[in-house]
Parts: sequence; structure tokens; C-alpha cells
Amino acid sequence: MLMSALKPLGELENAAEFQARHIGPDAADEAGMLSVIGAASRRALIEAIVPASIKRSVGMALPAALTEAQALAELKTVAAQNKVLKSYIGQGYYDTLTPGVILRNILENPAWYTAYTPYQAEISQGRMEALVNFQTMVCDLTGMAIANSSMLDEATSAAEAMTLAARVGKSKSQLFFVADDVLPQTLEVVRTRAEPLGITVQVGPAAEAAASGCFAALLQYPGVNGEIRALQPIADALHAQGALLIAAADLLALTLLKAPGEQGADIAVGTSQRFGMPMCNGGPHAAYIACKDEFKRNLPGRLVGVSVDTHGNPAYRLALQTREQHIRREKATSNICTAQVLPAVVASMYAVYHGPQGLKRIAQRVASYTALLAKLLGDQKGNGFFDTVEVSTGAQTDAILARAVAAGMNFRRASAGSITISLDETTTRADLQAILAVFDKTADFAAFENGVESGIPAALQRTSSFLTHPVFNTHHSETEMLRYLRALADKDLALDRTMIPLGSCTMKLNATSEMIPITWPEFAGVHPFAPHDQLRGYELLNTQLTSWLCQATGYAGISLQPNAGSQGEYAGLLAIKAWHESRGEGHRKICLIPESAHGTNPASAQMVGMQVVVTKCDKEGNIDLDDLRAKCELHSQSLAAIMITYPSTYGVFDTHVKEICQLVKSHGGRVYVDGANMNALVGVAAPGEFGGDVSHLNLHKTFCIPHGGGGPGVGPVCVVADLVPFLPTHRAAGYVSETAIGAVSAAPLGNAAVLPISWMYVRMMGADGLTAATETAILSANYVAARLSDAYDIHFSGNIEGVKGGGVAHECILDLRPLKDTSGVSAEDVAKRLIDYGFHAPTLSFPVAGTLMVEPTESESKFELDRFCDAMLQIRAEIAKVEAGVEAGGWSREDNPLVNAPHTAESLLKSEWTHGYSREEAAYPVASLRRQKYWVPVGRVDNVYGDRNLFCSCVPLSEYEKA
Repeated sequence: MLMSALKPLGELENAAEFQARHIGPDAADEAGMLSVIGAASRRALIEAIVPASIKRSVGMALPAALTEAQALAELKTVAAQNKVLKSYIGQGYYDTLTPGVILRNILENPAWYTAYTPYQAEISQGRMEALVNFQTMVCDLTGMAIANSSMLDEATSAAEAMTLAARVGKSKSQLFFVADDVLPQTLEVVRTRAEPLGITVQVGPAAEAAASGCFAALLQYPGVNGEIRALQPIADALHAQGALLIAAADLLALTLLKAPGEQGADIAVGTSQRFGMPMCNGGPHAAYIACKDEFKRNLPGRLVGVSVDTHGNPAYRLALQTREQHIRREKATSNICTAQVLPAVVASMYAVYHGPQGLKRIAQRVASYTALLAKLLGDQKGNGFFDTVEVSTGAQTDAILARAVAAGMNFRRASAGSITISLDETTTRADLQAILAVFDKTADFAAFENGVESGIPAALQRTSSFLTHPVFNTHHSETEMLRYLRALADKDLALDRTMIPLGSCTMKLNATSEMIPITWPEFAGVHPFAPHDQLRGYELLNTQLTSWLCQATGYAGISLQPNAGSQGEYAGLLAIKAWHESRGEGHRKICLIPESAHGTNPASAQMVGMQVVVTKCDKEGNIDLDDLRAKCELHSQSLAAIMITYPSTYGVFDTHVKEICQLVKSHGGRVYVDGANMNALVGVAAPGEFGGDVSHLNLHKTFCIPHGGGGPGVGPVCVVADLVPFLPTHRAAGYVSETAIGAVSAAPLGNAAVLPISWMYVRMMGADGLTAATETAILSANYVAARLSDAYDIHFSGNIEGVKGGGVAHECILDLRPLKDTSGVSAEDVAKRLIDYGFHAPTLSFPVAGTLMVEPTESESKFELDRFCDAMLQIRAEIAKVEAGVEAGGWSREDNPLVNAPHTAESLLKSEWTHGYSREEAAYPVASLRRQKYWVPVGRVDNVYGDRNLFCSCVPLSEYEKA
């Protein structure tokens, strides 16, 4: 009997298997999609849409793709080069115990980490409730009236507080005072942020703050060396001169310390890292900013508030959204876009799980161990302390630090003759014995069983209550906590349920194998300011990932420090500014920004001291060359840069992009290419090759880091060779450069612990896979445009002959303005009706009012694309019934499923149904919904009510009813 031959090993091994898992459409799907578009092949479609002038001449030199198992094994060898020592460094980063129920059900749960920013309130009620818990926790612990829903890190929060104080304070001074025991990394970021704004930073003892003549002062509470000082006398002295006090406060310490708001502080900032988020080599962690009530409408970042829905029920929403920089554009006061929502949710649930008594017990244990250590070492410096002791070591400093490392622990060098030791939630009696052994001491704990004298001065011990709302006093058993988390997740729509077709946001697959390494102890358990030789794994990760990203972008150098796209933009513009200044041309301050640019660009330019000049676009969405030439001529002597988004936010590949770059450079300016839409370029074109000088990338878009409900993100800044010397440095970590701009994030590698996600993505995809992803993203967008072009106007299509839908980049804009005129149905009505179909809406009214911007991404299957297109076509049929009117058997403009959407189960189950359409038409507009239906928890949320009646923390429902 003849045996059949097996397939070749190379085919069976299939090292590129992950590509097929990441890219949704298979070969048969692709053929069907191309037939609808009218293109002969995917390659032919790309040739028709991407301008020939920008296409790559050579491919990306990347390692060959690995399987998921192989990539994880290789990354494990990288991680193993990190040394995980017991950290007593402190300086804003501490070991913590992440409760297993939170680790498994939030941090490792795609229902939480694949969600988008909660702009569509009705399908974001779960995570917004968690964020209201976070805001409440911060307000209660700091004693402030209002807090936002998180910041990027403590240093950024302090910098934002500085500019907030400058805006709202009465002082005309341009001097900002920073106490000399503020965290070093915070001071560095503050200095970076202050310089372009003309703010002078003065550092000195806290007692000298008022005498400095500042407009505001920043104090650490407790200080970096552990000292606790009374804030009230300093606050009184500052207020007498019209200045404000900003307190950088430790949340765990505030369970035992008198709150900053009770001592006259005007603004409080800090981090929630020690509430359940590992040190992660610096991030991601949720920082906070809180302030007095009178500053609330100037508070930067995002704020979750409570409004009512159309049925009169309480509902959460993002409050005061007009403060968002993509809406305010050149009027924005901050470019903060990405928050740290996922870490904020972890921190809030840590507080929910432990409750006020549990948090206090943790803090008391830390304080007791610290007091015991201080007593046993007998050399504590300072007036009071919570978790940190400063020990005089004299000439033995280096020897003691070395002995500690040899024993598997890190202390912090506080000065040439002293060290600090910071304890945390994880500290045990055995740890204390190990610390004492470094000093040749031992402890007899039996002698202290009745307690030890507190290091917290009696006058500064907290007497006020906190976290009194029932949510913090209910879910303390794991059963109850598990069910609470499940109930919240069930209210939301994330990628684990449906595609999220948001234009310019790139909601693609966040593969499980990419996510696994972020909680490995080798990555999560290291301190960002540990000795460099303990961070070899991260150094290698940085080297490899930046090299691969340089291949993808065509740039010469990259910094991974920016921990959001907004920070990457800011760093890139600072590099351009520094380059001009190095040539004696610091007067160049004009930044040209086309109408089609990304929404954060104008705010970033303003923050580096540049003046924004907007340039026009033509009716096809391309940059108006005549207007650009005129603006370049007018500002030739002062032109600093142009910021373009490519392909543009309109979803257009501008065919004149190389000419645009050359024109700006001929007038002495540099070219900033916003990398928000790199998902349409990787492997096909490289901004560093077609004329860009600087770009930022959004690793939480193109390179698969999940959006986390609104953060974390990573925004690397990429530059050409002559700008490499100006990339961010981090002097607080010992990196010194004569030319580099200062730190833009608190940690040298920003949100370091999520970088392995992008490493895994590139390693498993390889050059061919990344290119295929880009081409499929463009294919999918054109398929959606082709299927919907008969029903909706495709705004800014390429008008390419033979391509149905006209040809778009990786996203398309559906223009609903004509339908508003014929039916009264708005783009918002369509967005809300999509919820009834089980979809997150596309981007609403941005960048063009009255439109929906759709980006399907390469990860969605043809089945899912068809499901979305079928929904949109059915919605168009519903609009037609409104256009027809009641007389013709249709629906009225005032009462139809679109203007009343979304429909809750409660509203459909009411005994009386008064609408001119059936319950079935409301709930099951397509048959497939009978098999699987997402039931929205609230009806349409009233935005105006929410802004007029601003509730941003947990209060009894009766308070909402009074409003």
C-alpha cells in the first residue's frame, strides 16, 4: 500500500501563523471584498490609492516572524535580563499587592482593557461608574471638592497643576516655587513644561515658598526623604500674597494624615500606583489632580459626571467635554488626551475591595513597620514620617548600598552621607530583619507586640472620615467583588463583543499572547530608578523595539518615553524648538496646522510656545497649496514647523505631500507628521522617507497596545538624524545630555510595562505581516465605503476611477448632513441607533460636524464588516421611512426609532407603548439580534443637564433628584 507524502516541514511549521489570527479576512473574504470594490487585487487597490511618490523603495528590515509560543519564549529571555530585587527606593513607586479578583477580572480581562474612551456614554456606564469611584476616592482622601478621572503620571499632573494655578490664580508673578524635597522626576518634568511658557522655576526649602514671590508653590506630602510637614502655615502665607498651594500627596498616607484640603491646599496631585498597580518600571499608573470647587471648569483632563437619561434615570457621562483639546483646538489650554483609565479602574476597585478600614489597616501596618525600623536603626532624620526613614550613613553610603544589593534589596541614596528606606504594603517582619542585617542589627519583635510610637505628629493625624459611600463598604468578599465587576463590565461595549469602528482611533485586535507578558514579574516588578544594571532586559527591549519602529517609520532615532500620543507630539515639537534655538533661530515660533490635522496638534503647539496659524484644505480634503504657499511666504522668517496628519484626518492620501514638505523646509521650517494614522502606512510608506522630520506614533493604535477604556497609551517620538540629539533625556535617572530636551514623563521609559505588547506584535507579524495588515486596513475601509456609497455620501473620497466608493485611505467619512435636511435625523441619532444594533458608533462629528468617520481596521472579519454595513443600510431604510412621513406609512420626525434611540429593555417592557413604531422594530431591527442582543443600561443621556448640574463623585441619588 502506497503512503501519501506529508507536506514540507516549512509549510507545516508555519512561522507566520499569527498573521492569519491578527488579520480578519481570509483569502476568500478578500476576493469577495475586492469584487464589491471593483479592484482586481489587493495590490492593485493599494497602487491606485497610495500615491506613487511616497511608496517605499525597499522593505522593512525586520526579524522573520515567529509563532506565538516562539515569541513568548524569546521575550522571556529578554525579561530574564532584568533583576527583580526587593525595592525600598520609594520616590513615588512602591511594591503593592494586586488582589487576584482585580488582576483576573480587570487587568487581564478584555471586557475592560479593549474598551475605548467613554465618549458614547450609554455604552460606557460600567467603566464610568468605576471612574466616579476613582474621583470620589481622590476627593475623599485629599479633602478636595473635585477630582478628574486620572492623569498620565504624578509629574505630568504636577506640571498641569502649575499651569492651572497660573490660569486661575490672582498673582501676576511668573515664578513657580518647588520645595527641595519634591520627587526629582516631578521637578524635571515641571522644568521641561515651564520653560516654553516663560515660567521660572525656583527650588528651595518649603518654608521659603511665600517669600519667593511665586504665583504658586508645589510641596511634597510626605517629602521624598519621608518628612511630614504641616501645610497650613505655608498655605496661609502663600494666600496672603495671592499665591496658591499645590500639594503632591501620597494617597495611602492620606488614610492616616490630615488631608491637604483640610490644611489650605488649593490643588492636590499625586499617583494611585500603590493602590494595586505594580511598579512596572514606571508605568502605566493612574495619577490624579484635584482642586477647589471654584477651579472645576479649568480642571485639565477628563471628568466623569452624573446626568439623567431620557427616562429621568441617573446616568454617567463625560462632563464639560468642551474642554477636550480636539474640540477647542487652538483655544485649548492642555493637550492631555489619553488618560490612564485602566489603572484608575484598578485603583478605584482596590479601594472598593479593601474599603476605608482595609486601607487604613494597610497604612497603619506600613506606618508601624516604619516606626519600628526607625527606632531600631536609631538614626531617623526629620520631624515626622509615614513610610520612609532617612538614615545617616556618612562615608559608608556606597558600602551599605552595595551590601543591600548583595542581599537582594535596593535602598535609595538621599545624599552623599545618607540613604532612605521606604516600606510598603508587601513589607513583612522577615523583610525588616533582612534590612536590619545590612546594618548588622537584629530585632526582637516580641518587645513591640503592644505597638510602637507613631512617626506621624499628633497634630497631623487624620480625624476626618473618608470613603463613606456604600460602594466602598459593600464589596469586601471576593464573591461580592466578582459580581460587582461582572455587572459593570456587562453594561459596556468593548472589542470582546463587537467591532468598534472609530475613525482615527484604530481599534484593532489586542491579542492575548501580546498581553500575557505585561504581568510577568520580570517586567512588572522593577522600580524605574533601580540601578541601570538591574534593567538590562528593559534596555534590550528598548533597543530592539526602537530599531523595529525606525524600520517602520524611516526615522533615525526614537524615544519611547512619552506615555501618550499627546506627550509624543509635545516632545517632538520641543525637539524642533530646541533645534532652532541651537542654530540661533529661537525666534521661529509659527506653527502651520492644516484644517485636516489631528485635533491635539494645536494644543501641543501652544504648549511649546508656538503660535498656531491654520491653513486651508480644498473640497477634496487635500491641503490647499496656494494658501500654504501664501502662509509660508508671509511667515518665512519666523516659520518653525508645519504639523500635518498623514493620511489626513479626512481619510485622504494627499498626493502633494512631498511638495508640501519641501515647501516648508525651503522657508526654514521643519515638518511634523502626526503618526495617528500610521495604520495606513506601515510597510507601504514611511514618513521619515517622504519628507517628515518628526512624528509621534500611537502604540495604542497601530501597534496593538489596547486603549484600556481611555488609557494607557504610548506615544513614541521619532526623528531624523539631525534631531536625534534633541530627543528627551531623563536626568533624574542619571541620563545627561547637553542638547536633549528634558523629561516629558515621570519615568525614563514612560509606560514601560506595556511596551512588550508592541514588541510581541512586531515579532509575530514580521515585515510581510505588518505590510499585509496595512493593506488589509485600506481594503476593509474601501469595502465599507463601497457597500455604503449608494446609501450615504462618502465625504472626501479619492474619486478613483473604477473604485466603488471613490477610494479612501484606512477610514471613510459618511456625510449625514444631507439626511438631516431631508429627515431631521442627525449623525448623533444614527450613532445612538447603532447601539440598538449592538455597535459602538463611529467617530461622531469629527473632523467634520454632522458626519460619522469609520475605521474598520484589518482585524475585523468580512462577517463583522458585513454585519456593520447591514446595520447602516437598515438604518438608512429607517431614515427613508422618516423622510416619507406618517402620511405615506412612515414615521414622524418627532417620534421614530432613531430620535428615541437607544432603547432600554425597561422602556420596551412598559405596559403602555405610545410610539408610532413597534417594540419589535425598536429592539430587533435585524433578525440576527434575536440570537445575541446587547441591552443598553440607560437611555439617551442629557448632556446639557449634566453640565448645568455637575455631580462628579458618589453621592446619594436623592442629591441628583434635588438638582
